[in-house]
Amino acid sequence: MNIRITIPKNRESRRRLQTLLDGLARATVPRMKLAIELPSAQADKLRAEAERLGLSPEDLARAALSDLLSTPDAEFQDAARRVLTKNRNLYKRLA
Repeated sequence: MNIRITIPKNRESRRRLQTLLDGLARATVPRMKLAIELPSAQADKLRAEAERLGLSPEDLARAALSDLLSTPDAEFQDAARRVLTKNRNLYKRLA
């Protein structure tokens, strides 16, 4: 996220802005650095796909990992599937 800030001219406004920015810096989400080793075939494939998409390999890997972690686990998907099937059967009987 990019934010453009105009620096106020008077001292009190600059002080309040600095206090706000200091608070934002403390409110950022902690990050984790991760290093992985890929077989050369996978690394080549990652580079090629990243280039095709106009991304860096790091950004593509970050996006893929984000997608993986945001996907509901199999147990949740099974429960949701059962509920949807029951609802479908119920609606058929009610129709």
